[in-house]
Amino acid sequence: MPSKFIRVNNIQLHYVEQGKGELVILLHGFPEFWYGWRNQLPVLAQQYRVVAPDMRGYNLSDKPAHVSDYNMEHLAKDIAELIKALGEERAIVVGHDWGAAVAWAVAALHPEVVKKLAILNVPHPSEMKRALMGFNFAQWKKSWYIFFFQLPFIPERIVGTERFFRKTFESMSMNKNAFNEEDIKKYVEAYRQPGMIKGTIAYYRAAFREIFSSKTKTRYPKIKAPVLMLWGEHDKALGKEMTYNTKQYCESSFEIIYDPTSGHFIQHDNPDLVNSRLLHFFSS
Repeated sequence: MPSKFIRVNNIQLHYVEQGKGELVILLHGFPEFWYGWRNQLPVLAQQYRVVAPDMRGYNLSDKPAHVSDYNMEHLAKDIAELIKALGEERAIVVGHDWGAAVAWAVAALHPEVVKKLAILNVPHPSEMKRALMGFNFAQWKKSWYIFFFQLPFIPERIVGTERFFRKTFESMSMNKNAFNEEDIKKYVEAYRQPGMIKGTIAYYRAAFREIFSSKTKTRYPKIKAPVLMLWGEHDKALGKEMTYNTKQYCESSFEIIYDPTSGHFIQHDNPDLVNSRLLHFFSS
């Protein structure tokens, strides 16, 4: 797929695009980039116009220098403006991991641009905040990496290496065939882009400041769009209990599907399930 670039929110985003029809935006998480949707793009593109951007800080997109540049308001505005810049008023938005956190924010803060919202293995931001601030020690243990990423310099020396990707994907995936040697090489190559490692870690540093700062915090209105949540039950990073109260954040319909065969990377562990459920949700 050819690379494309577009200017939104005073930065340049790189994206790939496939298919025609109603617009679907796929937002990747950490430590991936647009390539994290390789199992979804060709399938969804048979019926939809599918755009998978590198979010700011990642791969070929711009990488602002300051941690404050990665506040959730900026990340959400990137995607809201992307939808408009692509010539559409609204889009179906799908997100995994950090992409799901941003998707929640886009739907809450820019409801006019989101027709439907699909979330993969990330709780609503309010539930995540409650877990981290409410002495949920089980989640604190799972979220050790969030605290690790607050350290200066050390995370930058670890993230992006071949060993880092192997260990991450092997420990977090239930499907041992989800990532092959060629995939690992592509991730390593992407993380060699100047500024990418610092940019990806800045998401965690900005979020940490947002959660624990005494300053004004982002407020999330209820989600107006219909919501589908897909959750791999063997997620080692995020507790399933944080999904139980999700309905209260949704004004419209809400459905959650738990997959006992998948871990955090549900779109790689069980791509057939993810693809079929997304297509059914899009058309319903």
